[in-house]
Amino acid sequence: QVQLVESGGGLVQPGGSLRLSCAASGSIFSINAMGWYRQAPGKERELIAGITSGGSTNYGDSVKGRFTISRDNAKNTMSLQMNSLKPEDTAIYYCNANLWERLTFGSRSRDYWGKGTLVTVSS
Repeated sequence: QVQLVESGGGLVQPGGSLRLSCAASGSIFSINAMGWYRQAPGKERELIAGITSGGSTNYGDSVKGRFTISRDNAKNTMSLQMNSLKPEDTAIYYCNANLWERLTFGSRSRDYWGKGTLVTVSS
């Protein structure tokens, strides 16, 4: 069984910073791409930052220049440094990983999601 657990959400004032973390655990053979998604009230879930196993990154236009994604392949963790936060960044933030899960016989590729962590940007 594989689990993704996010941490680091909370309440922050506009212009402030937060750092989110995601830890993957369980029967993991290897992790391919990872990403951070967010879902604001009344809106669809959107990809805001992604990172490959080799460290290549991509960002949504709404966060480019303010957020930085990183990962530690040895620890199966991923982080999102969020700076210059705006009220419109308020959302539930989800961690996603495409990984190879180790089975009793062989392995399989699957997408896993964390349960999310709430980020509220408000004065």
